[in-house]
Amino acid sequence: MTSNSQQPTLSDEGLSPAHAIEAVNEFGDHIDAHIPGEVPLTLRVDGLEVVTLMTLGTEPEALALGYIRNQQLIEELAQIRSVIVDWDRELVDITTHAGSGIADWQEKMQRRIVTSGCGQGTIFSCTVDKLYEMQLTPPALKQSDIYSLIKNVGQLNEVYRVSGAVHGCGLCSTTDSLMHIEDVGRHNAADAIAGRMWLDDINGGDKTFYTTGRLTSEIVMKTAFMGIPTLLSRSGVTQMGLELAQEIGMTMIARAKGKHFLVYNGAEHVEFDAIPPARMASPPTKGMRDLS
Repeated sequence: MTSNSQQPTLSDEGLSPAHAIEAVNEFGDHIDAHIPGEVPLTLRVDGLEVVTLMTLGTEPEALALGYIRNQQLIEELAQIRSVIVDWDRELVDITTHAGSGIADWQEKMQRRIVTSGCGQGTIFSCTVDKLYEMQLTPPALKQSDIYSLIKNVGQLNEVYRVSGAVHGCGLCSTTDSLMHIEDVGRHNAADAIAGRMWLDDINGGDKTFYTTGRLTSEIVMKTAFMGIPTLLSRSGVTQMGLELAQEIGMTMIARAKGKHFLVYNGAEHVEFDAIPPARMASPPTKGMRDLS
């Protein structure tokens, strides 16, 4: 366990992400393979059950903290005394210094929204209400740096390469990943990053959040509550995700693979410094207009 005067006491109960099995291929051959773990983890605050998360289990303490933070259920890390995981009981217990649980919990429980996240996530209406109070200030980006970041983050999904069936998320600088976490759902990976940012007091204002999954309203909300103004994905965008990004001023870049990406919101923050001369001399195409 870790502890200091500024942070909660944490258990250290991360699980192995992949498990060896035997499978049969298309030729009838028996081969060695790996599959990712998937285990339930029920989160309690001062003994009150909040949610059960299905997770890879590699970052359970950070996942629990990030979930609480991104749902805006506890505002300050200093309010939390400890985060203790017990896999035998499939529990993570968050204990506060006050011991009084989550404020207005019964009211919050009555206003829940089932999201389109993997495994059907849940958010609270109060979380959505707080989102609309935000206005982000995205930093300037360069097309060439986006290319570099796409290349670098694409090399990091180790669990996916071994076993498949997981999503990866990353906290990134201009061109590199600073923190990368994989889980069975992209929302869990996002929450685990949020938890680690909370513990390490990392400011998201100059960062980019990367995910292998689609950019839904839930991912936009989680990214915003981490204070990160730029969102990058190799997958696509939903209409509500885009509308929320537009509302709060988030730069949204998706369908990002190789030398291709689409800026769905915030193109005014992108300097297109890597356009080939021949392309610049040609009349704009519909594809180019889509980036504006």
